[in-house]
Amino acid sequence: MEHITLLLGIVIVTALVFDFTNGFHDTANAMATTISTGALKPKTAVAMSAVLNLVGAFLSVEVAKTISGGLINEEGIRTEVIFAALVGAILWNLLTWLLGLPSSSSHALFGGLIGAAVMSAGWSSVNGSTVVTKVLLPAVAAPVVAGFAAMLATRLTYRISNRADQRATAKGYRAGQIASAGLVSLAHGTNDAQKTMGIITLALVTGGVIAPGSNPPTWVIVSAGTAIALGTYLGGWRIIRTMGKGLTDLAPQQGFAAQTSAATAILASSHIGFSLSTTQVCSGAVMGSGLGRKGGVVRWSTATRMFVAWGLTLPAAGLAGAAAEFLTKQGTWGIVLTGALLVAGAGVIWTLSRRQPVTVDNVNDVAAEPAGVVTTAMAAVVPPPAGPVAGDRSGDLKTTIPSPDAEPTRPATV
Repeated sequence: MEHITLLLGIVIVTALVFDFTNGFHDTANAMATTISTGALKPKTAVAMSAVLNLVGAFLSVEVAKTISGGLINEEGIRTEVIFAALVGAILWNLLTWLLGLPSSSSHALFGGLIGAAVMSAGWSSVNGSTVVTKVLLPAVAAPVVAGFAAMLATRLTYRISNRADQRATAKGYRAGQIASAGLVSLAHGTNDAQKTMGIITLALVTGGVIAPGSNPPTWVIVSAGTAIALGTYLGGWRIIRTMGKGLTDLAPQQGFAAQTSAATAILASSHIGFSLSTTQVCSGAVMGSGLGRKGGVVRWSTATRMFVAWGLTLPAAGLAGAAAEFLTKQGTWGIVLTGALLVAGAGVIWTLSRRQPVTVDNVNDVAAEPAGVVTTAMAAVVPPPAGPVAGDRSGDLKTTIPSPDAEPTRPATV
């Protein structure tokens, strides 16, 4: 590390800041369902998720290698380009966090990197085939695959437990939800922490510290895992609230099926080297589990807003990264100005967020959005199972896990 320059040190710190925002931005992927159903208390849930994110960072480096040596051509890329890419990704992450939109931190990073690289060295600096095969295609296919798997798993779960006593199985489903949420957290650390490892490794290559094609050094793995774990522990309550505001009505059986399917898809893709958006995978699995339950439907108005955020992430972060790279190309003053704009932008977003804070104490204090026309029509055609269903009333949609001594309650909205 004795060859690390001041600029390279700034880039590494900025990358870890992005990793931190990735942690609190994506906590909802693993814990929104578990928190909204009452399987775990909010603070306990995020603490468990943070530890497992850290453990997951050590399980693989395939995604990191895809980013550091495959997404863009390393030759001719300056260290300033990495800095500009991170600025674009961080600002988009913070903006979507302020709005409570569960967008993809992964695509924010990819967009910032592609935009900055194109501004610096033209389109030839981007490996189009890698972008298509390991970023765009998985972005389309993974949510569909996870959703279909979750739908089948939900149907199987209901078939198995159809004749079982609900009171007797309550504890089992609670334990299953906790275990599956932990598996998603482990998968998130395995996939998302590697993205920052890849960016830092790429910066080290551009700075001449390590040779092209090298694996991430141990200190990079440790620092990236720690940063994403700390961000996860912070909570990301705004995104958790959105994920629990009416995407679909889930019972514990469905939550277990959705989380298990999502974790399996993420872990498998991490070892192949596919850099997935865990947000998209988990959301697809939740929608699939909603459709897998008889009478279950998806609130497509909420889903549509999520789809729009997903579609905007790559180009928006790309434009921000390109603008930041335009400034850094001007020399030292441009780099300083870019850093100042990042700090100022983050400060403004933080100040705005304090006007209507979302914390561990009020994360679930929101009514589900009313069912749309399509949802109502589907529910009328395919009636739900016997018993009350979540969404019949606008309030009190937080609890789904019954205590051992109580009758089961209706599902929670997730």
